Amino acid sequence: MNPISLEKRNKLRIIIFCALGIFLLLSFFISISCGAITITYTDIYTALTGGGTADTTRIVNVLRLPRTLVTALTGANLALAGCILQGVLRNPLADPGIIGVSAGAGLFAMFLMILAPEAMNLVPAAAFIGAVLSTGLVFFLAWEKGINPLRMILAGVAIAAFFGGGMTALSVFYSERIQGTVMWMAGGFQGRSWSHVEMILPYSFIGILGTLLCSRQLNALQLGEEVAKNLGIRVVRIRTLLIILSALLAASAVSVAGMLGFVGLIVPHIMRLIVGSDHEYLLPCSAISGAVIVTLADTAARTLFTPLEVPVGIFMSFLGAPFFLYLLKRRMRK
Repeated sequence: MNPISLEKRNKLRIIIFCALGIFLLLSFFISISCGAITITYTDIYTALTGGGTADTTRIVNVLRLPRTLVTALTGANLALAGCILQGVLRNPLADPGIIGVSAGAGLFAMFLMILAPEAMNLVPAAAFIGAVLSTGLVFFLAWEKGINPLRMILAGVAIAAFFGGGMTALSVFYSERIQGTVMWMAGGFQGRSWSHVEMILPYSFIGILGTLLCSRQLNALQLGEEVAKNLGIRVVRIRTLLIILSALLAASAVSVAGMLGFVGLIVPHIMRLIVGSDHEYLLPCSAISGAVIVTLADTAARTLFTPLEVPVGIFMSFLGAPFFLYLLKRRMRK
């Protein structure tokens, strides 16, 4: 590609990034506006700036704003986790849910929520331990003179089934305590508050910042191990760091949203088709797109079937499963 074409492509990527930022802002206002009581954008602005009636201020600042922030951070984290795994494995079918990361995080988080509900602030840490453990098991089972992508996906399915069985066992043995985790298992944001924002925010900050700083190293890994080593990249170290970051991002999302699937699969793939495979642009665009999609999906899930609120995990499954089958069929044709 000649320099002029590359410059035009980079300008287009910047325009797309800015457009996504505008969409994210709009999705925030749509999420806060829609609900049992519709609030105008003017009232939202007034409430956010310290004015407005007491009821409007409470709905905006106490009920809807923290939930919207949690959905956005969850979407960004899952999209980045999927983007990292797809880049490290060089496989567009990789996803925190498909390779078992989410299931491991979910089992450990659910274990803590059921057996030690007073330690809810430790749920992200427990989820991270579960995510790292499941990731390590998948890598161990998939390793054969390097990572075999097909073996990793198959191992991930097996590990996800194993940890999923663990969650089912917990729900059977502690059926009297399971009620509080039902919505969490389905994947949803009902009742999310500022405490959940505080729970996910530090992990999101570390994970997102660390991932964006590793974008060039992730680009180098796309060229193959030997080329990356010749470029001065410590392949094993950077790959391990990236996998830890993906586990941290997925675990923090699972801790507040539950078993929310397919975001890490769909979003990076769509963004790759739009902005290309350069991770300096793909990573931030995927993060913003993930935030937009999950925020809008949550808004639809809680408003389309009023007064019933559908867990957004169910909503995303109906969107994500057909897309995954499409990707799988497309890969098999190649």
